[in-house]
Amino acid sequence: MNDSPSALEECVRLRHEGVPHVLVTVVTARGSTPQDTGAKMVVTAAGRLCGTVGGGKIEAAAIVHAVDLLATGAPAKLVTWNLQRDIGMTCGGEMQLFFDPSHGAHWVIAIFGAGHVAQALVRVLAPMDCLLLCFDSRREWIDRLPTAPNVRATLAENLSAVVPTLPPAAFVLTITQGHATDCPILRAALDREFPFIGAIGSKSKRAALDRDLREAGLTPERIARLHCPLGLPIGTNHPQEIAVSIAAGLLQARDGIPITGSKV
Repeated sequence: MNDSPSALEECVRLRHEGVPHVLVTVVTARGSTPQDTGAKMVVTAAGRLCGTVGGGKIEAAAIVHAVDLLATGAPAKLVTWNLQRDIGMTCGGEMQLFFDPSHGAHWVIAIFGAGHVAQALVRVLAPMDCLLLCFDSRREWIDRLPTAPNVRATLAENLSAVVPTLPPAAFVLTITQGHATDCPILRAALDREFPFIGAIGSKSKRAALDRDLREAGLTPERIARLHCPLGLPIGTNHPQEIAVSIAAGLLQARDGIPITGSKV
């Protein structure tokens, strides 16, 4: 019995982990060919991960083509190759390959802080199709985060220095120990064009953040992009219920639904 994962199982795993990859499928195989219709291969930026579309020159050409699609961010593509004329093989057949790239997780959520609410929030979000990046300067809290393929916990002494390393499409949340640790992260985040920037806190904390961000030189337009309080106005102040309200607010923002209320 073969216990190795199938190409499709590997694609599911890679997508959940946010790893860019290409699923290459033999759509048609005419004449003398080294592999049959339906054969699959998974390619990452490092090369072939599993499966095969025939080995030899055809597979080498398919790997080069797949890696190029990942490097350029290109969409899915159907390619027809004459094995003798296009690939330089002695076989006289023809193969049609479908290259289906996945360019990594489409929804990246960067959470600064790994305290009680962040612990609950990661557990709510982890089963979803997203990549969770969680940062904290406290080892004991980082170590408490759940282990999941799409959760990456990082111990970072200078949290604001992490912001420039984030993907430009990341949702950025500050759920740190308080105003003093949130503010430097928010200053760095609001200087960039992240689609969502949020901070946990009350309306009075929002007023204090607005004041400090103005004093740091941020324009009113930049400050207005901050979502604080964070989350939908539902539930109690229990960390698990706050986490649900924040997750619901993130889904609302991701799907382009106007945000009309907030919780914390």
